[in-house]
Amino acid sequence: GSSLEPEERSMEPPAVPEEEEEEEAVPRTVAPGPVGCQLFGYVGIEAVLDQMKIKTMKTGFEFNIMVVGQSGLGKSTMVNTLFKSKVSRKSSQPGQEERIPKTVQLQSITHVIEEKGVKMKLTVTDTPGFGDQINNENCWDPIIKYINEQYERYLREEILITRKRKIPDTRVHGCVYFVPPTGHWLRPLDLEFMRRLSKIVNVVPVIAKADTLTLEERAEFKQRIQGDLKTHAISVYPQEDFDQDPEDRALNDRIREKIPFAVVGADQEHQVNGKRVLGRKTKWGIIEVENPAHCEFPLLRDLLIRSHLQDLKDITHNVHYESYRVRRLNESNQPG
Repeated sequence: GSSLEPEERSMEPPAVPEEEEEEEAVPRTVAPGPVGCQLFGYVGIEAVLDQMKIKTMKTGFEFNIMVVGQSGLGKSTMVNTLFKSKVSRKSSQPGQEERIPKTVQLQSITHVIEEKGVKMKLTVTDTPGFGDQINNENCWDPIIKYINEQYERYLREEILITRKRKIPDTRVHGCVYFVPPTGHWLRPLDLEFMRRLSKIVNVVPVIAKADTLTLEERAEFKQRIQGDLKTHAISVYPQEDFDQDPEDRALNDRIREKIPFAVVGADQEHQVNGKRVLGRKTKWGIIEVENPAHCEFPLLRDLLIRSHLQDLKDITHNVHYESYRVRRLNESNQPG
């Protein structure tokens, strides 16, 4: 018979077979499917690359490089060879006598270089006087101070309430350290400099004037330097910690095997087999700077300009500058 009382309903969901329960465990809104979405026609998303290229060509970009090493190791010549123009401090100030300063003095010179419509504001910072004195104690202090001053300048611009749309970037993106071609071990000065500087800037060590060593001496010297860097836990660029994916790691591993690059600089052209090449003329032939069989200058150029220039800038901004910014803001937030 029918009852006037309302029928009691259970609050639990009705029982379902086990197979259906497993299917319901996955929310229906997150349906598994292909990662990419298939388009039915051309949209034009790839045009964003052209937009970025046009914008970069209009505004240009900045690249700041520092060269550190004793006098007479060919720093100015190497920079001129890298950019195939007279961009070094020495070549831009003709007629001045080259005197060794009593202390480390930092001198920067800026040029605007243009190639195929792309403008680059290049700043080269030289460090005359580094390692030239009898007592080289704390000779790296002016260099560390200069690098931190550029971070501070950028930070001050960044924290302004009304700041510029494009903050001038004077931060040092790469420091090329010239190791003397002794053929022995790294000196305590070299180790201490790279240990301190690798924490605040991208350091790329090179063996200067590598044509003074035989190929066997060069290979042995390179192995000793790699051993010294590993023993003292000095992380030079490209750092293993910042490899983003297996492809980057494979490329950077090949570069790390070659570091420090044995380089030869030359800013004079010579005729070789009907071609004009940059090189150094000796009694037994011409050392071609851009010939990988003669020296490793092409590897250095590719690293600094052709393959890792943007990565140098990214690591400077995201790692070295970021650690400086965090430290400074923590200091300013400390109670007096």
